[in-house]
Amino acid sequence: MKKWLKTMAWAAAAGAVLATVAVSAAGYAVQRATDGRVYASPGEVPANRAGLLLGTSRTVRSGRPNAYFYNRVDAAAALYHAGKVEYLVISGDNGRKGYNEPQDMKEALVGRGVPAEAIYLDYAGFRTYDSVVRMEKIFGQESFTVISQEFHNRRAVYIAQALGLDAVGYNAADVAAYAGMKTRLREKLARVRMFMDLWTGKTPKFLGEPVEIGK
Repeated sequence: MKKWLKTMAWAAAAGAVLATVAVSAAGYAVQRATDGRVYASPGEVPANRAGLLLGTSRTVRSGRPNAYFYNRVDAAAALYHAGKVEYLVISGDNGRKGYNEPQDMKEALVGRGVPAEAIYLDYAGFRTYDSVVRMEKIFGQESFTVISQEFHNRRAVYIAQALGLDAVGYNAADVAAYAGMKTRLREKLARVRMFMDLWTGKTPKFLGEPVEIGK
């Protein structure tokens, strides 16, 4: 019994070391590859025909406003009004009744002066990987600007680069470190999963008919 417990302890320790190495390596690779591809000011961002606004929920579980949501919407509106994108594709989750990230973001953008006709909704952006792939496969964009918080933008831009697409990121304001602690932990794990998706050539959960932007 003692030998078995010792073996299990060594296996657990080895697994923890491997997981730590994987997380660190993934984070380093993404950071290094996307340096110079994410921007904090609208004036610095290269102009693109379309922006990809990555969805999130309007509120957190407690019912309070979600700062990630409003900061992303503010950033997307600022980018549009600065003339750095002509159109915005909002890609997010609409997988359950009463929950609609793209529609909620569209309403918030229209309230900030972005014309409804300049906004396209992608209801099948269940994951960042899906959103980036669908930006090309469904919306026909090989060059675009991703709009989210910096840590999220870097992963999305890395995915685009790995798929042969030309993407840059415009960084929405982040949230307080304590409030975003859980999100940042998920991001570390998401970067490891991203490499697995790229390595296996994973396809989005849904594709569908092409949508022509600006028609």
